[in-house]
Amino acid sequence: MNGRIKDDMTDQLFKAVLTLRNIEEAYSFFEDACTINEIKAMAQRLEVARMLRAGATYEEVADATGASTATISRVKRYLNYGSDGYRLVLDRLKEDDRK
Repeated sequence: MNGRIKDDMTDQLFKAVLTLRNIEEAYSFFEDACTINEIKAMAQRLEVARMLRAGATYEEVADATGASTATISRVKRYLNYGSDGYRLVLDRLKEDDRK
């Protein structure tokens, strides 16, 4: 766990996210809590991570997502050396797709 972001307010935020029961509730919460650009940036990073894990090249990822090479490199670094958050959610999304 990253000690740089852990505090009571961040705990509250993450607990709030965990209370969301469906995609509609998630849209409602994130539309109120974030700007459209912040939501789009997080969605883009997740897709970059998904594509990189699937073996896509930087060029393929950039073309498909519009992400800069700096963003792609940052996501790749977190895929390889981060807290395994991308791995966790991508694995779970893949499991859900199989159901």
